Amino acid sequence: MDKKYSIFITVLFCLFIFGFGIAHLILPDKEVSEQENRYLALFQPPTLSTLKEGEFMEDFEDYIVDQFPLRDWWIGLKARGEKLLGKQENNGVYLGTDGQTLFAQYTRPGDLASRVGYVNALANNVDVPVHFALIPDKSYVWADRLPDNAPLVDDGSVLTEAEGLLSDKVNWIDLSDALSGDDAFYRTDHHWTTMGAYQGYTALMQATNGSFTLPGGQPALVSDDFYGTTWSSSGATWVAPDEMYTWVNEEDFTVTSYHTGEGTPSSLYDESFLDKKDKYSMFLGGNQPLCVIENEAGQQGRLLVVRDSYTDSLAPFLAQDYQQVHLWDLRHNRSSLSQYIRDNQIDQVLVLYSNANFATDGNLFFMGR
Repeated sequence: MDKKYSIFITVLFCLFIFGFGIAHLILPDKEVSEQENRYLALFQPPTLSTLKEGEFMEDFEDYIVDQFPLRDWWIGLKARGEKLLGKQENNGVYLGTDGQTLFAQYTRPGDLASRVGYVNALANNVDVPVHFALIPDKSYVWADRLPDNAPLVDDGSVLTEAEGLLSDKVNWIDLSDALSGDDAFYRTDHHWTTMGAYQGYTALMQATNGSFTLPGGQPALVSDDFYGTTWSSSGATWVAPDEMYTWVNEEDFTVTSYHTGEGTPSSLYDESFLDKKDKYSMFLGGNQPLCVIENEAGQQGRLLVVRDSYTDSLAPFLAQDYQQVHLWDLRHNRSSLSQYIRDNQIDQVLVLYSNANFATDGNLFFMGR
């Protein structure tokens, strides 16, 4: 019996190893993971240089991990195993105490003074008011949902320290208490929701202009099956999807996107993304170097926002108040920011980042150009 059992285990092991090896050779490589919303590693033929420096083996390991057969299924199986073992984290994601909220781990910046210094440099280079705000992380706003003693979370200290590092030329807008409620963030994604963006909008407008505009009508449900990037990383396939809403009527605005220098007509909401995994890109159509929204009825002047993707869902609210809103993304735009502000007669500048993105974005130094 023992011998038969040993043979059975050996055969099963060989089938497992060789079966997956054959499957890996037969199945075509995938360039993009729809579930994780990222590019996957592809096979890179070895060269004398990469073999000598050890780069080939590192790249090959990434390739095997990314192209492993049934990869998404294995990630989900691992997540369920971690949950059964009582672990609170999987693949850099915490599972909230409600069993339905996912938190990406937050790491505070080690060079906060340098990062805030880029905002100060921008204020020194322009002759218009510069406002600065950081959006608190979901782990700060929903701290009551975090598992016990989760180490890598936003405790609010970065916002306090950032304010103290600003020069007198920059107006700090404190958003630490602006967000609240069960609908401020997506449970499966790191972004704030349309409701959260509206809360942020009211705080920003009251701080800069003393008033804000209430959108007409009611929020409109456009999707009830949104799974965000935090869900994709977690493997927590049992977590329910989020709902997505729009609120502002886009018929009142002219939207122009600049991807390659030439402007093309665009919209506040690109609903074609609702049929894709990356549903959040419905707002403005996703990442772009520059987007300009015009509103002839706007009571304020021209606002430029140096921003990350959180502003995609905020922009419709801002567009209600300003004649022009210019959305500038340093990740994709290397032009001189100060020159653009002068050339386009910008009246106010808002530097707005999520706390997590401000801690990690490697393009902030372009603000000083």
